[in-house]
Parts: sequence; C-alpha cells; structure tokens
Amino acid sequence: MKKSTILLTLLLFSAAVFPAAGAARSRPNLLFVFADQLRASATGYGGDPNVRTPQLDSLARASLNFRNAVSVCPVCTPYRAALLTGRFPTSTGMFLNDAHLPDREVTIAEVLRDAGYQTGYIGKWHLDGHGRKSFIPPERRQGFDYWRAAECDHDYRKSHYYSGASPEMQTWEGYDAYAQTRDAREYLQTHGRQDKPFALFISYGIPHFPHASALDEFRALFPPEKIRFLANVPPEMQTPENRIEAQGYYAHIAALDQCLGDLWKALRDTGLEQNTILVFTSDHGEMMGSHRIRPTTKQVAWDESAHVPFLLRYPAVQGKSGAVVDTPITTPDIMPTLLSLIGAPVPPAVEGRDLSAAVRRGGSRNADREALFMGVAPWVEKGPGQEYRAIRTARYTYVRRLSGPWLLFDHRQDPLETDNLLEQPSRAPLAAQMERRLQSALRQIRDEFRPAGYYVEKFGFTLAPHGSISYAPGARPQEPAAAAAP
Repeated sequence: MKKSTILLTLLLFSAAVFPAAGAARSRPNLLFVFADQLRASATGYGGDPNVRTPQLDSLARASLNFRNAVSVCPVCTPYRAALLTGRFPTSTGMFLNDAHLPDREVTIAEVLRDAGYQTGYIGKWHLDGHGRKSFIPPERRQGFDYWRAAECDHDYRKSHYYSGASPEMQTWEGYDAYAQTRDAREYLQTHGRQDKPFALFISYGIPHFPHASALDEFRALFPPEKIRFLANVPPEMQTPENRIEAQGYYAHIAALDQCLGDLWKALRDTGLEQNTILVFTSDHGEMMGSHRIRPTTKQVAWDESAHVPFLLRYPAVQGKSGAVVDTPITTPDIMPTLLSLIGAPVPPAVEGRDLSAAVRRGGSRNADREALFMGVAPWVEKGPGQEYRAIRTARYTYVRRLSGPWLLFDHRQDPLETDNLLEQPSRAPLAAQMERRLQSALRQIRDEFRPAGYYVEKFGFTLAPHGSISYAPGARPQEPAAAAAP
C-alpha cells in the first residue's frame, strides 16, 4: 500500500472520529522530550550516587515510570526511526547511523498532522542521511511543520540549526540545550493557545559526548577524583581520563535536568499540564567503562547501553499520583501507545504494541511481556561478529548471538549484570523458556536473525574492511523495495 493511500485512509478515520473543532481541541497535547545517550541508571531516581537530577526525580514521582524500557537498537538513528514509525530496524533498514528514513514510511507526525494536530520538532534530527550539516527541506521532515532542527551537531556551544523553510544555517545562542528549551517554551506559550492541539518533539544532544564541552558551573559539581563508578567497572577502567569523561557526562545531565524542569514549569504556567502527555526518555545509554567497555560506547546489549529512562505523565488519565510500571517497553511500542492515548489511528504497518493499558487508570501495569531489542550490524569493539537479538522481560534480559545463546541476567538479583545465568546448568529450563520467547518475538516481525552482511546488502549499504558500515562513495541511502511496509 502506498504511503499516500495509507495517509488518506487514516485521515478519513480521523475525520469520522473527530468531526468537530471542539472535539479536536479537547484531545491531549503531546510534549515528547528525549536526551541523547542518557542511560536509565544515570538519574537520582535510577540510583546513581553521583548525579544531581532533582527535576527528573520529581517528575518520576509524579509520572508513570516504565522501569523496563529498552532502546530497540541502541544507537542514534535506528532509535529515532523506530520512534517515528513504530517499526523495527530490520523492517525499515534503519539499523545504523546517518541512514535516510525511507519516504514511504508513515510517521507519528504525519498521522497526528492529518488528525488535526500542530506538529513541531526542535533539536537533533539524524534521520535524513544527506550529510550532518545539510539543509533538510520541508518535504523531507516526515510530517513536522514547526522546525528548529539540524541533522546532527554535538558542538554544544556553537551548534547549528535550520528554521522554517529557510536554507540559511543558523547557530543556537550559547549552550544549545538552553536555547532549545527557550524556543520550546515560546512554542508552548503560542501554540498552546491555538484551537488545534500540538505535538512537539524536543531532541537534546546532551549528554552525548564530547563531555568536555559541559558547562563549567556544572563540571565543578563533579570533581573527577570523587566520581563513584558502578561496581561493574573494573579498576583498570577507572582511569583519570575516564573520570574526566564521567565528570562531563554528569555535568551535561545536570544541565539537562534544569532544562526539563523549565519545560515542566512552562506547562504549569500556561495551564497546559492537565491535558498534555509529557514523555521523557532517551535514545540509548552509555557504557562508561562497565564490563570493560570504554566510555562513549553504545550499541551493545548490556543495560548501560540498552536500558533507558521512560517517564510518561498524563494527569487527565493517570490521576494525581505516579507509579512504577513493570511492563517492558521497546521503542516501536511508543508510537502505537501514544496514538491510542490520543485517539488517533495506528497505521497498519506498525509493528510495536499498544501499551496504553499500562497508562490508563485501572489498566494492567505489571504485564510480563517481552520487549525486543537488537544489534543488527554493530561496529564498536564488541560489535563486529557480535550481532545479537535480545528480549527484556519484567525480570530477565536474554541475549542470543549468531553462534547461540549468549547472556541471561536476572535484574532483581543482579542489576549490574555480572552473573550470566547461562553458565549455570540448573538454569537451563529458564534459558529454554527465554529462547522460545525470543524466537516468538522475532517471528512476529519476520526477522530470521541473519549475519550483518545480509542486511547490509539488502538495504544497499557497504561493509568496510574494519567492520564499520558506510555508504558507497558519492551515494546516499536508497529506498529498496525490501524496506516497504508489508
């Protein structure tokens, strides 16, 4: 089915369900905020002894805290593609950085725009694949109208963006997360008064490296010699250089916390809080020396890389109090869950599951489902030859590589993942059960779990000799027939 036909069908559905302007305005707004490279444990409520996140901690107490959230493919572009489409990287071909999201994919912004929403995007995009500094014209913005964004820029004190339809490159004033927050607050003040509801996505670049660019006022809060590494960081990884990396990481997080607090206050000040779905999450995590994997690394299957924060606050539905939600959630689940809460149609090609029952008052909050995540063609030091498929349940993480079962961890007994249960013969029945659940999840998305080269060839990429993925010289990502929606 062509994208235009799908959107027309969804538009007719929306018109039938929301026929009047008054009904349109009564629908909830959506404010979706996500950080880059913030692991789930790197918050106060997540248990980190170093970090200072009073605003996030307050939001966690007032929200539904999905404590078993994973990044479907823990690296920037794959996460963002799955977020917008509700589909897995093996279906869209978006399993590596700097790929172009095929235009035929239907996104959450397109659905909401056709349902009468104002749509906006601020910050890092990383889905266009035409170069990290390139102008992204309106027709390639996947349904977002308001636009203050750039493909990718981590020069936080001098980062660029494009505004509206102008191809003129602009620069955020000062530390970009602060400037982006000011822009978002202005958006809430103006668009929140309109007759149509809004869906605003804010994508911060922090706390992704470079960590040395963190603001001095926050770096001073985290002296390197006082950094307390996780217990799964061996002594040889607790070097002066890695302590400085950790200092900058926590400093960026402290600034991020302040930005989140400003946004939450803006919702209260404008009277939008009660009827706005506020989501805070991250695209993936950061190893920072855990399991002997160097700082700045993601992509791998361990918690520090794949486990992300996910807070959802919707007072009109959840009531006044927050709660911890054990139901596992993976990135493709976000789109159908939000669309269901809003009352908008879910595109037929979406592969994620609607978990809105875990949000609605009286709904199940402890369903023991499996959340699927993967490394399709990783390029980090633990990556070449280490493709993996994994599931996270309310209690366990199970990981298979091409050669067979690899890792099995019990979150309750072993939150730092230092005891691989696959090494214990008595756990064979559990391992067999988890293998069956993983295979069931893979069948649902028709993924046969093949070597990286299969997906590289299928979607038109090039595998370099050192194991990294690139495009052919002078080429940009294509839209192969294999990437089409089923």
